[in-house]
Amino acid sequence: MNALVDDLVAIARTPAPTFAEEARLAWLEERLEDSPGRRERDEAGNLIWSWGDGAPRVVVAAHVDTVFPADALLDIHEQNGHLVGPGVGDNAAAVAVAIHVVEELLGQGPLEAGAVAFTVGEEGLGNLRGASELCRSLQPEAFIALEGHGLDEVLVDAVGSTRARVDVSGPGGHSWEDRGTASAVHGLLGLAAEIAELGTEDAPVNIGTIGGGRSVNTIADHAELLVERRALEQGALDDFATALGRLHLPAPLVVGIEIVGRRPAGRLGRGAPLLHTVLEVRERLGLPLSLSEGSTDANAALAAGIPALCLGVARGESMHALHEWIDRSSLAEGATQLREVLRALL
Repeated sequence: MNALVDDLVAIARTPAPTFAEEARLAWLEERLEDSPGRRERDEAGNLIWSWGDGAPRVVVAAHVDTVFPADALLDIHEQNGHLVGPGVGDNAAAVAVAIHVVEELLGQGPLEAGAVAFTVGEEGLGNLRGASELCRSLQPEAFIALEGHGLDEVLVDAVGSTRARVDVSGPGGHSWEDRGTASAVHGLLGLAAEIAELGTEDAPVNIGTIGGGRSVNTIADHAELLVERRALEQGALDDFATALGRLHLPAPLVVGIEIVGRRPAGRLGRGAPLLHTVLEVRERLGLPLSLSEGSTDANAALAAGIPALCLGVARGESMHALHEWIDRSSLAEGATQLREVLRALL
């Protein structure tokens, strides 16, 4: 377990912002240089570690990108049995567990065809581009997204999202001399209230950022916001995009809408053999049989018609925060779960 933790810390200390994952991928290539199997990059930039012949029975996808900028202080340390620091769970823990479990299994003898994919573009506006390309090119029989957190539940329903930029532009002017001129900020605030009204309990709307204008004494000539809707039903996401397209303001203000991100929604059938195998393993190991929903690389697989779910490898809290943490002792359970699931499938 010490070697796994050493790798986990090294991974977490290697910057990997979405769209700039190269340093972490290069570290992985060096780390896996003497491991069994084959390594290659695909068109999206994923690092694929595969073995066996033919289409893979199962692909395990552990994303390498993080929400933190390249200059973030990646201070990873241990405190009271916890590993603490940005990205330590999401997703360095999953990457490290995948490495150690698969090296162990391949060292014990041949397996049926499979692969581990260290994917890019999972976070933020990466829009699951790595996972989408993976499903297109490999077309596996089954797909497991691996995340650092969430050991006590299995994510079987994919929370989809539609994300958009809404901008308003106008002539602008001086707050006194040009009083009465329509303000882009005022117009956008009205649209923001209208957009917020589109949210429901099952398909909430969140305005994440809003800004614009030049100064307190200037009538704004531009303002914009970023908004997303999340839902378990694809129809709600499509309806949101249609509603955004209908937004308008009186001249001289002009409204612009740009869809900047989409994650497909989906559900894994409760009778799927993949789910049956996972639940059987978890019952044997004494892990909870709780089923839940989330937004992971598995979304892309479900949208492609590939049976998929997401497994966690540790317990922890504060994902996407600088003080994120995982319980070091829970990594052993997470590794055992993955090992037993892959043994059953391969």
